[in-house]
Amino acid sequence: MRIAVVHNYTEESLKVSTRLKKLLTDSSFTIGKQNPQIVISVGGDGTLLSAFHRYAHMLDQVRFIGVHTGHLGFYTDWREYNIEALVESLENDTGEFIQYPLLDVEVVYKNKNETKHFLALNESTIKRVDGTLVCDVYIKEEHFERFRGDGLCISTPTGSTGYNKSVGGAVLHPRLEALQLTEMASLNNRVFRTLSSPMIIAPDEWIKIRPIDTDDFTLTIDQLVSNEGNVDYLGFRIASERIRFAQYQHTHFWDRVEDAFLGAKKNNGN
Repeated sequence: MRIAVVHNYTEESLKVSTRLKKLLTDSSFTIGKQNPQIVISVGGDGTLLSAFHRYAHMLDQVRFIGVHTGHLGFYTDWREYNIEALVESLENDTGEFIQYPLLDVEVVYKNKNETKHFLALNESTIKRVDGTLVCDVYIKEEHFERFRGDGLCISTPTGSTGYNKSVGGAVLHPRLEALQLTEMASLNNRVFRTLSSPMIIAPDEWIKIRPIDTDDFTLTIDQLVSNEGNVDYLGFRIASERIRFAQYQHTHFWDRVEDAFLGAKKNNGN
């Protein structure tokens, strides 16, 4: 089995990744970044997001494993103290996995000849830093509202615990496979109105956002940032692709939420 190890450069991650690579080599696994079957990220969720984007072109061939060395590891199932058990699980691998939905982002430019496609694991946001973002929001080609405010966040179910939650969005279980649209500081008064509530979009529907009198804005895809201009519209839908995690010691979604935001079990000694 060919395994790629992706890590950040903190002292702890470097130490753990070095030890992990030795354990994998001793167990006769092949370590290499080209065409891996397993990708192990060592760090936090940011490291796993980087690993996802690095191998997003081969999601049907690769499974991911997260080893947590930071403060929060929402996508990471393993810690630095049990990587021996991780290697043992790899030795007894049966190909099992659990998969999560992804966000498909399409950017269509006004000349119609140029488009871009992205995949996001957590979310995509549209923002303006030098003025109010004005855009028309369409749900399945039907006009819904004209938004004015700081920006919009479109998240996946697993990404609902990230930026989406910080701007008042709901936390969704990933089996729902639905999009969520959340407004950021929308402008609401007697003249301008928006829904001002998070919206859950069915998996067979999509969102289209058309900038109005806006020549430039910032588009984020997870931790990636792009300054965009001359855009006709942006389309968001559940992607046909899925991210797959090796299911050796996969933590239940609500256990992840409880551990990340409440820690009640740990605090109560249970």
